[in-house]
Amino acid sequence: MNNNSNFKSGFVAIIGRPNVGKSTLLNYFVGQKIAIMSDKPQTTRNKVQGVLTRNDSQVVFMDTPGIHKPKHKLGDFMMKVASSTLREVDLILFVVEADQSFGPGEQFILERLEETNTPVFLVVNKIDKVEPEKLLKFIDSYRTRYNFKEIVPVSALEGSNVSTLVDQIVGYMPEGPQYYPTDQVTDHPERFIVAELIREKVLHLTREEIPHSIAVVIEQMKRRETNDTVYVGATIIVERSSQKGIVIGKQGTMLREVGKRARADIEALLGSKVFLELWVKVQKDWRNKPAQLRDYGFRSDEY
Repeated sequence: MNNNSNFKSGFVAIIGRPNVGKSTLLNYFVGQKIAIMSDKPQTTRNKVQGVLTRNDSQVVFMDTPGIHKPKHKLGDFMMKVASSTLREVDLILFVVEADQSFGPGEQFILERLEETNTPVFLVVNKIDKVEPEKLLKFIDSYRTRYNFKEIVPVSALEGSNVSTLVDQIVGYMPEGPQYYPTDQVTDHPERFIVAELIREKVLHLTREEIPHSIAVVIEQMKRRETNDTVYVGATIIVERSSQKGIVIGKQGTMLREVGKRARADIEALLGSKVFLELWVKVQKDWRNKPAQLRDYGFRSDEY
């Protein structure tokens, strides 16, 4: 741990409408994949904490669920997580896409930001998709709407200007302790990340009706001493029998592909061979049942 008296540390929330590149940015900050990425909205459901440690500082990033008007109890939970995070942090990064014009979703978030005294950076992502002139106009359109402390254009996917953004973030951190060991990049247990990696593969491979209604529960995860393989048994939860059929696929082809892709990522995460066994189970309307939300890891004071 660092005992430097000038050491800076703090907590940073990454917010924005669903699917603007928040998880990609978080993964780039910490240098490896801890947040799942998908082109489907509402991919992130819990606060994913990523830890960036430098010689002079440590920044703990929270990738909150995309802020949106909730439609069910799971949506309520996601919004509570996002709103409480805004009150707990030292800095907020509001991520927007350079190629998307200002709309009701952004307005909704700015109204939430008006309720906090926390400093806010506007992070304009996907700058590789627009001409410089358009980018300047885009930035001007936001400058008039809110008193952002900094406006930083980046490309999270390519890493353009992200190191500059990190320097500016550190500049806003208070002096403080090193909360996590230098080599730790997240405070989530491995089981959580393994479940998220499996869920990501289902999101990538299945049709539109699946994403919001799946959860992944790790039933068992243990190292087998005989051949140094990690055994992972996981259940994919869906809401309808028709969805179960889609996730399993014809003669099990879809589930096998999910397993193959997830296993590769899990092996990279754990640094060892993995034997992955997947099941699919129907739990009707689980997103509106507090007990099941709790069982699947969505914890809130209300549940």
